[in-house]
Amino acid sequence: MQAPQSTVDPAEIAKFEAMAAEWWDPNGKFKPLHMLNPCRLDYITSQIAAEFDRDLTQPEPFAGLRLLDIGCGGGLLCEPMARLGAKVTGADAAAGNLPVARLHAEQTGLQIDYRHTTAEDMAAAGEQFDVVLNMEVVEHVADPLSYLTATQQLLKPGGLEICSTINRNPKSYAMAIFGAEVVMRWLPRGTHEWHKFITPDELAELLQQAGLTPVDRKGFVFNPLSWNWSISDRDLSVNYVTASIKKA
Repeated sequence: MQAPQSTVDPAEIAKFEAMAAEWWDPNGKFKPLHMLNPCRLDYITSQIAAEFDRDLTQPEPFAGLRLLDIGCGGGLLCEPMARLGAKVTGADAAAGNLPVARLHAEQTGLQIDYRHTTAEDMAAAGEQFDVVLNMEVVEHVADPLSYLTATQQLLKPGGLEICSTINRNPKSYAMAIFGAEVVMRWLPRGTHEWHKFITPDELAELLQQAGLTPVDRKGFVFNPLSWNWSISDRDLSVNYVTASIKKA
């Protein structure tokens, strides 16, 4: 059988491996993700709770759910999902991220299955999950449709995929590249490539072509005055997130 073709972009992997040691430093190169994380978690937990009829006031509301965080990095999303009771697998094509993730999980007493692998290889192996988190990855892959098709294959029928990325317009260039990389120096120059950004309508079309049914989308909006992020029903102009289901 022919091996699945990888959508991994080696240049993109090298960027994140170079920053791996700083994943858990809230003032380091991943400061933007640490700032955004509470907002991401609010969206993720509410969508999972709604889709699987879970009560977030319970101690481990996601018990019994198998969850994959593809492109998990240092585990910023894996750890809170594990605390909520999910059986969590974190996968990353950048091998340098995983020792950091494993060590931090060990230090916090969490059982998380971290793997150096790709979505395509996991799909080819027949892995399936109730939830796939696909956060800030699709703008870094070589072939978004092939990649999203692999993530769809990783879902059980009735499963939920949450995918976030960055819109492509002059405002996103100004904020996500010029602002974050040049002015604020939150990220190294070249972390993002504007031409790889994907508009919400383009992502919806790609998700549908991949076999998923988009059911929700929201914006993540940064307020420079209050210095925090919020979820918006209307403003998807820069960062945004989608929820899609794989029909049973």
